[in-house]
Amino acid sequence: MAVNVQLVVDCAEPIALSRFWATALEYEPEDNDALIGRLVDQGLVGKDDYTVVDGRRAFVTVAAIRHPDDPVQEDTGIGLDRRLLFQRVPEGKTVKNRLHLDLRVGHDRRAETVKALEALGATVVRTVEEPGASHVTMLDPEGNEFDVQ
Repeated sequence: MAVNVQLVVDCAEPIALSRFWATALEYEPEDNDALIGRLVDQGLVGKDDYTVVDGRRAFVTVAAIRHPDDPVQEDTGIGLDRRLLFQRVPEGKTVKNRLHLDLRVGHDRRAETVKALEALGATVVRTVEEPGASHVTMLDPEGNEFDVQ
């Protein structure tokens, strides 16, 4: 049986970065409003632990996105399969990523996708066109590298 994994991204602004990646990957932000409500009622979460985004409560130190076709835990809003979790950390990014995402959109959609990602706050680092490699390397709004193929 295969192991389910979730990719965790350390960042400064989990909500903003998760929204960037939700748009880039055509994923959905998780809705944790009900979970936060229960935790508030139990006294486990205070007003400093959450904010309101699009009319729903969201944790300030962690945010997740999920594939729209995957199942969700009804009582928590947590995605159960393809999921990226963004967590606030105190230190900033200092070196090149050892792991990165490749957005495989196809050569015909690559320029359009790059332009759309730039409009969301990504920047182009370089374009690679060589035998066996054809992609645009970009940085997300917090400087994490990824490729558009």
